[in-house]
Amino acid sequence: MTERPADATPARVTPRGLPAALADVDRCLVMGVLNVTPDSFSDGGSFLDTDAAVAHGVEMAAQGADIVDVGGESTRPGAHRVDAAEEVRRALPVVRSLVAAGIPVSIDTMRASTASAALEAGACLVNDVSGGLADPDMAHVVADSHAPFVAMHWRGHSVDMAERAVYDDVVADVIAELQARVDDLDRRGVDRDRVIVDPGLGFAKNSAHNWTLLARLQELNVLGRPLLVGPSRKGFLGPLLADAAGRPRPAQGRDHATTALSALIAAAGAWAVRVHDVAATADAVRVVAAVRSAESRG
Repeated sequence: MTERPADATPARVTPRGLPAALADVDRCLVMGVLNVTPDSFSDGGSFLDTDAAVAHGVEMAAQGADIVDVGGESTRPGAHRVDAAEEVRRALPVVRSLVAAGIPVSIDTMRASTASAALEAGACLVNDVSGGLADPDMAHVVADSHAPFVAMHWRGHSVDMAERAVYDDVVADVIAELQARVDDLDRRGVDRDRVIVDPGLGFAKNSAHNWTLLARLQELNVLGRPLLVGPSRKGFLGPLLADAAGRPRPAQGRDHATTALSALIAAAGAWAVRVHDVAATADAVRVVAAVRSAESRG
């Protein structure tokens, strides 16, 4: 029998501090996107009403979302920031209701005050697209809470991030900058065993950068941290799926491609994928887990 390469099934790293029900899951987790915003690129305005947002979060959990990621501020390219009070007004009632329903919730925010309020309301994870750079108090809040923390690769706010998409080698540069974030967070009291890294597809990256990161995703394993990847409906999929006239496919038509990417990401050993279309991705990661289990049995 031919021996399998040592890296055929990459090791999957999990963060400390997760609820036991999530810590024991032996496959790539599915994080469902719940934007309670009027201007997110894909679903802006769909779930501004609290009852509608909560119903959608419950539905995603029923479809197989392991975590529901609630965000009250859009980070789409070109987006301008909302104030802290508005972000909390949008997100916190949804967090409270989903937690009361027994659903693991993460808070998608760059603000320490919002993170603190959500953690007090029962959120189990902080997902910060700035990796703690946008708010100097974020590290303190996370360190005190002992919650897992997603540090995404980030070079600046959405309004001008396209101008920052300049790299010598996008994979090497992203790895170096994420390593610097993990080290800085550790110095500021955030246990590195609780830090999850995210390469930030679409954030200060053009289409070629995104595809290169996906093609070489396993190289990020050198960081030794759990990996979260958010490919869902991203803009770089539009031109790939263009119609006969060359018109990029709109965001809502990119879910099948997202599911394909999610399977590849899971196979690369990622800890979780963040998606809008939960049901298909939940199936995909379970298929990947079954194949990996068969591989481990030889």
